Amino acid sequence: MRWIKTSFLIGLTWLIVGCMDGGDKVVLRMGHTLDTEHSVHKAMVHMAQRLAHYSNGTMEIIIYPSAQLGNEREMVELLQIGSLAMAKVSAATIEGFVPEMKVFSLPYIFQSRDHRWSVLNSDIGKSLLYEAQKAHLVGLGFYDAGSRSFYMTDTKVETPKDLISKKIRVMESQTAVRMVEAFGGAATPISFGELYAALQQGVVDGAENNPPSFYLSRHYEISQYYILNEHTSVPDVVMGSKHIYDNLTAQQKQWLELAMADSVELQKELWRAGELEALAEVKKAGVEVIYPDKAPFVNAVKDFHASFKGTRIGNYLERIAAMYRGDNG
Repeated sequence: MRWIKTSFLIGLTWLIVGCMDGGDKVVLRMGHTLDTEHSVHKAMVHMAQRLAHYSNGTMEIIIYPSAQLGNEREMVELLQIGSLAMAKVSAATIEGFVPEMKVFSLPYIFQSRDHRWSVLNSDIGKSLLYEAQKAHLVGLGFYDAGSRSFYMTDTKVETPKDLISKKIRVMESQTAVRMVEAFGGAATPISFGELYAALQQGVVDGAENNPPSFYLSRHYEISQYYILNEHTSVPDVVMGSKHIYDNLTAQQKQWLELAMADSVELQKELWRAGELEALAEVKKAGVEVIYPDKAPFVNAVKDFHASFKGTRIGNYLERIAAMYRGDNG
């Protein structure tokens, strides 16, 4: 079935290239794994509208939500071979293709929302997006994915000690695995689409994600506690296929970049509103939201951070910290 889907997309890709050569409409296909009510989907719809506007109707984006084209890793692989134009993926997924991106999966590297966006909009963010080219990808921009926190089916967590030996679902990211282990938990990589059943059946004791994803996935239905320890702030990344991007004209690339920028600004606004709504709704549904002292969580991962000293990741960590101190531009 996957082979059929991939072959179908390859055919579509060559149709796109043919259209470009013929001067007709360029159709770009874009995928993500989230619900159509998510801020990411709404921002992509806005991006499609803005691209149609900038290009005077000569460029079109067709969006495939809810993992119709596979999970995030599978979509990245489609991007690499030119069988998909664009996809929204977590930076945690991208670290498997662009190792430098793992810096975003490290806990407590950002001191505030403003600090995070200062970094993403700086040369640091641009450099990390540029690194994607060596994996046959094009980093088009970042979306806000807020901060990730733990949620548990029936274990009240107030300190890292409460996580000891608990099975915690994480993304397919070695950095996420090491982080949960640093807190004392047993990290269990499971795809997002399989997580509801895993929580329901007791395969895992909990998971970690941002408030909108916790709410829209309906995981609150089987979780008693949401613990706002905000351990990581892993951005989402809009990745493009270098194969397809390189076949666009300079003007088409400019239109795409403008539409992407418009999309980012809208998504940031929608995200903040969605966070507040999600927390209010899960509380209304009976979930106990816990606001723990973050200091024990921060202390638990100090050695984890220190293990990157002298590496490229360590260099990025130092630059990110310097931006907060005001030492760097």
